[in-house]
Amino acid sequence: MSLNQISVPLSKDEAFALADAVMEQEDLVLSASAFENADGDWEFSATCEGEPDIERFNALAAQLLDGKIEFSAEPVPDIDWVAHSLEGLSSIDTGEFYVHGSHDEDVSTDGKITIKIDAGQAFGTGHHETTEGCLEAISKIANDPEIDPARILDLGTGTGILAIAAAKRFDRAVLATDIDPKAVEVAADNAKINGVADKIEAVTAAGMDHQIFADKGPFDLILANILAGPLVELAPEICAQTAPNGRIVLAGLLNRQADDVIKAYSENKTALLERIEKGDWTILQFKREA
Repeated sequence: MSLNQISVPLSKDEAFALADAVMEQEDLVLSASAFENADGDWEFSATCEGEPDIERFNALAAQLLDGKIEFSAEPVPDIDWVAHSLEGLSSIDTGEFYVHGSHDEDVSTDGKITIKIDAGQAFGTGHHETTEGCLEAISKIANDPEIDPARILDLGTGTGILAIAAAKRFDRAVLATDIDPKAVEVAADNAKINGVADKIEAVTAAGMDHQIFADKGPFDLILANILAGPLVELAPEICAQTAPNGRIVLAGLLNRQADDVIKAYSENKTALLERIEKGDWTILQFKREA
């Protein structure tokens, strides 16, 4: 097949944000990544089959980065693009969790909870501050004697990384939903790869109107690493589906968007417990009022 590659210099946070957003789009790219080049600068790179849809790239950049970026494409040699997407992709070590790809299976993990997620699948490889922050939040909740979540939801699951982490850490069943059927398929496959297929139910569901939420909720823990806009829009439904004293972990929002998200959830009978900033990104933890 004919391949084209788009590359553009960005900040580290911008490159990761754009890579995640691009991978969420159906049929836009084969792979997308953020990487540090030999000069120490960060770049966004995407590999497309055929001519790339530059207008969709421009629209995503305008939405996420508040500025216009000039994208251009160049043909790439006939190479193994999956292997190419793994170049420069490092593992994530949060202290309790160790996230790695197939290319990094032989590293000693010192008893950590391991999660195998390969690049080039769907939204959320774990190599982004928001996902790392969510993994750290899962560890904190697991060590909090005030809560032992029995019903867990990963909303907008992507590759299923947070659902897998929760299933392994809490040894409980997890409902993993996404609007994208491909992401749901990938999440289910990753659950099998990570040995928790029996604990994760992956379902295609838009918003929170699907019957599965009424059947499985309310939830003691909701994880949602999506975008600020949907987080604000879904605040009433997410809070309503959170059990009394349950926890909500939100990510995918820029620091400047955090106050709007906090306001939306504070208006729906939840209290902010923790606000963590990682680079340009914020991770929030809330507690549902009794």
